[in-house]
Amino acid sequence: MLGLDRKPVVMSVKNGSARRKGPWSHAEIERLKRSYGMRSDAQLARDLRRTLESVRRMARRVFHGEPRSGSWTHKEIRDLKNYLGAAPIETIALILRRAQGDVLRKVAELRSQHIAGAWSASELQTLKRLYGTRADADLALILSRGEEEIHAKARELCLAKDKAFTHRYQTARRTRMPRWTVEEVQRLSALYPVRSNLDIARELRRSVKSVVSKAHDLGLHKNDERLREMGRENVRQRYAGARGAVATVPR
Repeated sequence: MLGLDRKPVVMSVKNGSARRKGPWSHAEIERLKRSYGMRSDAQLARDLRRTLESVRRMARRVFHGEPRSGSWTHKEIRDLKNYLGAAPIETIALILRRAQGDVLRKVAELRSQHIAGAWSASELQTLKRLYGTRADADLALILSRGEEEIHAKARELCLAKDKAFTHRYQTARRTRMPRWTVEEVQRLSALYPVRSNLDIARELRRSVKSVVSKAHDLGLHKNDERLREMGRENVRQRYAGARGAVATVPR
């Protein structure tokens, strides 16, 4: 129905790169479905070696369907939150098959909601997953928390924005993390095998992402006892989540 072909034609262009031409393969369409809205149209065009117009045209065909109206389902709201801050409203409307006005009204409704009190395990997991790639204002909508609360919790968990996000969206002057000193590297080498990444990040005043990245560069690993403890912590976290508990588990 979508005009698929197992072997798309490849056309070379003058600068030595290539663009696929002709019907889309099943694999290309599945990749588009997974990534559309999470990556820009230009990025997808590069990844798929298709023209920008080809990507947009196929997206309109893939997400075409009976327009939705009326009450929002829990899944639709969950999907909306998943795309907030990652895709423009018109893209979200296309994916959800909702009118843009309908999407904007739901976003306004989310803005009026606010959760107070302790954070649930699910909220903390969402914050950790999205913090690096979303603005605090978008996270406030997604989690129904105030921006100050988002910022405070991120600081508590030693979270940091991804470099690509910072380069793309942060207009204020960026503060670079200081280079690792010899003493810090020695301390990291001693602590990493036996302590949680969050504990180490707090002690060294760095983000968890920075700790993990440096440990990877140094070839450091958790020791067997720490791995076993992490396994026990994961079990406790899942059990706590099932009971609606609010504790967080450091890594």
